[in-house]
Amino acid sequence: MIPVTILTGFLGAGKTTLLRRILSEQHGQRIAVIENEFGPENIDNELLIQDQDEQIIELSNGCVCCTVRGDLMDTLNQLYTRRESGEIQFDRVILETTGMANPGPVCQTFFMDDNIATHYRLDAVITVVDAKHGMKTLDQQAESQAQIGFADRILISKKDLVSEAEYEALRQRILRINPRAQISSVHFGEADIQELLNLGGFNLDTALSIDPAFMDEISTHSHGHEHPHEHDHHCTESCDHDDHGHTHAAHNDDIGAFVFRSTKPFDPERLEDFLGGITQVFGPDLLRYKGVLYLKGSNRRMLFQGVHMMMGAEPGKPWLANEKPETKMVFIGRKLPQAIFMQGLEQCLATKAKPRTSPLR
Repeated sequence: MIPVTILTGFLGAGKTTLLRRILSEQHGQRIAVIENEFGPENIDNELLIQDQDEQIIELSNGCVCCTVRGDLMDTLNQLYTRRESGEIQFDRVILETTGMANPGPVCQTFFMDDNIATHYRLDAVITVVDAKHGMKTLDQQAESQAQIGFADRILISKKDLVSEAEYEALRQRILRINPRAQISSVHFGEADIQELLNLGGFNLDTALSIDPAFMDEISTHSHGHEHPHEHDHHCTESCDHDDHGHTHAAHNDDIGAFVFRSTKPFDPERLEDFLGGITQVFGPDLLRYKGVLYLKGSNRRMLFQGVHMMMGAEPGKPWLANEKPETKMVFIGRKLPQAIFMQGLEQCLATKAKPRTSPLR
C-alpha cells in the first residue's frame, strides 16, 4: 500500500516551506505531492519542469505534483492508475491542504472508497503551527484548532521570533487541545525528513500503545475545555500586545481532549452499542479518538480508533501474565460533553468476568 502523509497548517504557518524542503532534498524517495490550492506560488517555480495546464506536474528531483482541481478520490485513483501503467513512478504521497482546510474530510477519503483503501494507507497528519501568530490564530480561527486536533505530529515554526515563555504558553495550549500528538519546534532548514515519514498515526497496531507519561500529562491539563490564561510563569508582562496576539481572557477553545481509563473490563455488546450511539450523535464533532480496550472474555487487548463517524477495531497483542489489563481511551473533539462520555463508558463496564467472543472486530 502507498503511504500518505497529510500536511496541514494555517495560512502562513510554514507548511509550504516544509514541503519545498522535502522536495528539494535528495532523500532517495519518489514522492507524489498533491496540492489542493492550485497555483505556481505553492512550489518554487524552479522545481517545475512541465506545462501548467496538466494536472500531473513533474518536479526536478523526480517527484510528481498533482494540483487538485476536482475530487480528491478521482485524483488518487488517477495517480494509482498512471503508476500501475508505468507512466509515473512514486513511493509515497504527501497531500498539502489549503491553509483554511479542516483535515477531517481529507482523512475520511482514505476510508470511504474501497479502491483507495485498497491501494493507499493513511500514515499520519502533520500540522505546522506559527509560534509568533499561533495564539491569535487559535483565538480567531476554528479551523486551526481542528488542524491541531487531527494531528499525529505538531511542528511549531518561527520559535526564534518569540520568547521562551511565549513558546511554552503556546505549547501548553496545543497540549490541551491534542495531548496525543508529539509536539516539537522545527527549523525547516534542519528538519530530519525521515522523522516526518512512516509515523504510523493511523496504524492501529503501532499507534495505539498510549504512552503513560502523556496520559498523566493530559490528566493534569485537560479537565474540560475552558482554560483560563492567567498570569503565571508562562506569561510575560507584555503578553497582551499585538505581536503576541492574545490577551489574558480565557482561551475557551472549541477543540479539547479528555481520557477515559479503567482497570475493569468492558462488556463488548454494551460498549459497541454506546460507541455506535455517540458517533451518530457527536460524529461531526469527534475529530480523533483512539484507545487500547480491555474487554471481558478476551485475553488480547483490542485496538480502537476513529475519525468522525468512522471507527474500527482489531485485536492487538495478548495481555502478558505480569501485565494488568487496562483500558485507555482518548477523545479529541469540538465541545464534546465529557460527562456524558465518561458516564456512558462507565456503564459499559462488565460487572462480572464471563468469557465470550467480542463483537468488536
